[in-house]
Amino acid sequence: MVNLSLVRWAGRHAMNVQPDSYWRKRQVFRLSAHFYGRRRNCFSVAVRAVQRSLQYVTRGRKIWKLTFQEMWEQRLTSGCQELGYIPEGAPVLLESLAQSQVLLNKQSLTNLAIWEPRTFKAINKIAATKAHQIGVEKLGPAPEGVITRGML
Repeated sequence: MVNLSLVRWAGRHAMNVQPDSYWRKRQVFRLSAHFYGRRRNCFSVAVRAVQRSLQYVTRGRKIWKLTFQEMWEQRLTSGCQELGYIPEGAPVLLESLAQSQVLLNKQSLTNLAIWEPRTFKAINKIAATKAHQIGVEKLGPAPEGVITRGML
């Protein structure tokens, strides 16, 4: 058996400590290094604090995803309403783009709306033309200059 470090060797040959418990405690202390007070140094308190913090992190990831989904939806709706081709907003835009076989997700469409307004306007025209073809109500006049497969 090869021991790569003195700490590992000492950990394996300690009388009352199992080698796995040493590394488990080390991992807990590494995760609790930025805590205050006994939550940082006392193992029994640190374990509970680390478990709680990991639960918060998991919950935070879900909240982050939902927040960004809502933000992308809102930006797409406002971009569509600003151009005026699709006043209903993002759901009609995404549906008509899917019907047109333009496979872009909400994030990429939002980035196009912010950084490439001409491209977003062209994509919005394509979606509005397709929405007119499939018969979505409450749309204004069809945009001019767009030819789709359904028109041919």
